[in-house]
Amino acid sequence: MSADAILYAVEPDLTADAFIDVLHRSGLAERRPVADRPRVEAMLRNAGLIVTARNADGALVGVARSVTDFAFCCYLSDLAVDRACQGRGIGKELMRRTRAAVGEGVTCLLLSAPKAITFYEAAGMERHAQAFLFTEKP
Repeated sequence: MSADAILYAVEPDLTADAFIDVLHRSGLAERRPVADRPRVEAMLRNAGLIVTARNADGALVGVARSVTDFAFCCYLSDLAVDRACQGRGIGKELMRRTRAAVGEGVTCLLLSAPKAITFYEAAGMERHAQAFLFTEKP
């Protein structure tokens, strides 16, 4: 494997430490509850699909964490790629592998942070105006 090679895998037992670390290195930590370890552990435990990207040394450089039923829908909740590795197609490949893992006929969707909209558009994703948040305020 070359020094630039990336190994992708479905990794259901990803540790909270590794996940939190890549969230920090990607910039996504500012929008995730990384200080609440039990919550992060629950996020990982209850995800239906976790696809990872690791470099030749085995270090985690990207992760796609999805909630899915593998039959009708898949919500890609977290797509994080280490800033040092961005621009190499890792995020696009994580999305492609997520799509492949859930199978044909499953609708895949995600919500984008404002700064990431251009990435998703460049990745060929179609923007939809029909999305709604229905969380209640306490």
